[in-house]
Amino acid sequence: MKSNTMNTSAGLVFDNSYARELGGLYATWQAAQVPQASMVKFNRSLAAELGLDVTALETELGTAIFSGNQVPEGATPLAQAYSGHQFGRFSPQLGDGRALLLGEVIDPLGRRRDIAFKGSGRTPFSRGGDGKATLGPMLREYLIGEAMHALGIPTTRALAVVNTGEAVLREGVLPGAILTRVASSHLRVGTFQFVAAKDQDDVLRQFADYVIARHDPALAGETNPYLSLLQAVSERQAALIAQWMLNGFIHGVMNTDNMTISGETIDYGPCAFMDSYDPDTVFSSIDSQGRYAYSNQPRIAQWNLARLAETLLTLIDPEPARAVTLATAVLDDFPQRYQQHWLTGMRRKLGLSGEQAGDLELAEDFLESMAGQDVDFTLAFRRLADSAMCQHAMAQRKSEWQGALMGKIA
Repeated sequence: MKSNTMNTSAGLVFDNSYARELGGLYATWQAAQVPQASMVKFNRSLAAELGLDVTALETELGTAIFSGNQVPEGATPLAQAYSGHQFGRFSPQLGDGRALLLGEVIDPLGRRRDIAFKGSGRTPFSRGGDGKATLGPMLREYLIGEAMHALGIPTTRALAVVNTGEAVLREGVLPGAILTRVASSHLRVGTFQFVAAKDQDDVLRQFADYVIARHDPALAGETNPYLSLLQAVSERQAALIAQWMLNGFIHGVMNTDNMTISGETIDYGPCAFMDSYDPDTVFSSIDSQGRYAYSNQPRIAQWNLARLAETLLTLIDPEPARAVTLATAVLDDFPQRYQQHWLTGMRRKLGLSGEQAGDLELAEDFLESMAGQDVDFTLAFRRLADSAMCQHAMAQRKSEWQGALMGKIA
């Protein structure tokens, strides 16, 4: 396919390890050309964090790059291949149906970051879709990603949203758009599933070693680095899901292709922050069974990790029974890891100082009292803080009155 590579990079200096080391796990591809691109939103702070030329990217150069009309020098656009369990059913080949990995950059802190498009047209993995995106959902992903980042929740982030000048047919005719997404990587549980399905231990080992080198380099020296990788991913997901739950966030579609190895939240499709507290809240029009309901998210995370563990068994131990025993121990530990992260956060939300044996029961009782009462999840904790401040002010005023009265008596 024709590539419109440009020499002006605007600080985008690529080092594309995925393309270089993982042949067979992607299709080299180009974004579709768009007729009339215009910048809608540019994330200046994120661009600066990446070490990019912010001023240059705010010009027509940035619009040309983020629309896919021009490919920066050094980029190797590709559509990643992966599998996935979608609502519990396994699809052996999914892949980037409307996304492209433009390449990887190393930020000023030495962190490798993916730069990827969403909505940039058909790919070999589109499965009949048009590969396009519309402006509203791309702006929504930008906003939610930045909100998650501001809340301290690990997340992919949006670098830019560009209007393509195209009309995209959905429930009606809507303006087309492309979102540029930044992630520590786009490696997923589903990527492991795709590799493991090849049934080639050397390919699986090569891929697992790549993942370790990218996300957990210290594990390379472990006695069993692949078991340690499972433990590391489990820990990251326990911390992430706890933060989702503490902030009332409902992902909506926790398929295995939407669970990252890095522990970042990815793919803001049907998602929301819960208003009235209801543990059975679902935020996906196709989730009729409530598989991905708010309260189910920790359990689904453990289920997804079990699918990851299945792909690693032959690497964990050549003896199947031993491999299963070792992996199962990690999975069985997940609920406790999750609960530790969740309870630490709930202590802060409830204003508890220190730790006491009854803290878990107190937190659970508080949530139970909210259920069915149409109580706003976020404001309930805000009102606790307001009440505490009011009580403190009243106690201080009482002390002042007592002091004044004693002065008069003296």
